[in-house]
Amino acid sequence: MAAAPTPAIASLIRAKVSYTLRPYDHDPRTTAYGDEVVAALGQDPARVFKTLVASVDGTLVVGVVPVAAHLDLKALAAAAGGKKAAMAPVAEAERSSGYVAGGISPMGQRKMLTTIVDRSASGFDTVFVSAGRRGLQVELAPADLVAVCRARVAAIAGD
Repeated sequence: MAAAPTPAIASLIRAKVSYTLRPYDHDPRTTAYGDEVVAALGQDPARVFKTLVASVDGTLVVGVVPVAAHLDLKALAAAAGGKKAAMAPVAEAERSSGYVAGGISPMGQRKMLTTIVDRSASGFDTVFVSAGRRGLQVELAPADLVAVCRARVAAIAGD
């Protein structure tokens, strides 16, 4: 374990949940972060989840969906108890989370936001999410991800 863990890793340690760090070589030229993780780790894109920050009725909300899917903004708004959702600007997502794009983790964010994890996560024994920086994923049980994030589970992934 790194001497100075990311806030995401620190949140897992505090919660005393079992996890495995999965480092990979990040190409600084890529912007297809999820695809890079899938290829580098040789994983099913339905099992690797991306963390997206959206604004629901003016309030930031985190959506966690498979790399293989898109975030259904209408479904996210409904799951968060709102009416209208739009993707948050990258700078706003980075400022709120304390992470950089491509390394935004749903765990250990600077501000605790309402978090919705797509229900497909529960179909796997473990899933992958960012550990808080590009080039580092964490593998953990979906129930632990939901617990650490105090998340809700809902169908928020679209094709």
